[in-house]
Amino acid sequence: MKTLILISHPNLEESSSQQFLVQSLPESTEITVHYLEGAYPDGQIDIKKEQELLKQHDRILFQFPFYWYSSPPLLKHWQDEVLEEHFAFGYRGNKLRGKEFGLILVIGVGEKEYQTGGQEGYSISELTKPFQAMANKTGMTYLKPLSIFQFPYMTEEEKMQLLIQYQQWLMIDRPDSLKAREQWLIQELENTDQQLIEADSSAFILDEAIEMIEDNRLELDELRMHIDNDHQ
Repeated sequence: MKTLILISHPNLEESSSQQFLVQSLPESTEITVHYLEGAYPDGQIDIKKEQELLKQHDRILFQFPFYWYSSPPLLKHWQDEVLEEHFAFGYRGNKLRGKEFGLILVIGVGEKEYQTGGQEGYSISELTKPFQAMANKTGMTYLKPLSIFQFPYMTEEEKMQLLIQYQQWLMIDRPDSLKAREQWLIQELENTDQQLIEADSSAFILDEAIEMIEDNRLELDELRMHIDNDHQ
């Protein structure tokens, strides 16, 4: 699966959150990073080039700071220009059909505020309806957004969890599935260079982590089986 990350930010180099994400990218020929403001500082978008880029990838991700419940202006302009009739929708406009589409949102306000009674009053799902509608109109499968709340206040442990989650969103099928994320993590642990960990404890640490994930999965599967039986 080839993934295209369309990043939109007015000043990428000065954004600590965006720099963290960019530096967290795994080394893979299957991932393409495309920074719109860097490619089009004058706002003049090469429509055919962008459309070819879209056709070459299976998963399309928009990565941006959540400004006034939407994206930075260049990404909106990109949508207006690139997702034109007869390409993305309308007669013979099926070039994006069957692809996956998702959002990676960097949000300055705390998660608890995006709900009824919170400061913002609406959920992220409600506020991203236009992107969901865009995916529907173009025939793409809409993925659950990866929402990053208040990055500057994250602890180092939370940032490490974000790094793992971010890589999963880029690389695995159904990244919103717990089981898929578990399988990815086990594979990554199995492929870890044990020389990166102290030689006398590396094998034990990695094996214990894998065993813990597998045991938790067995418990969850058994719990689901019992719940299903109770409802029969």
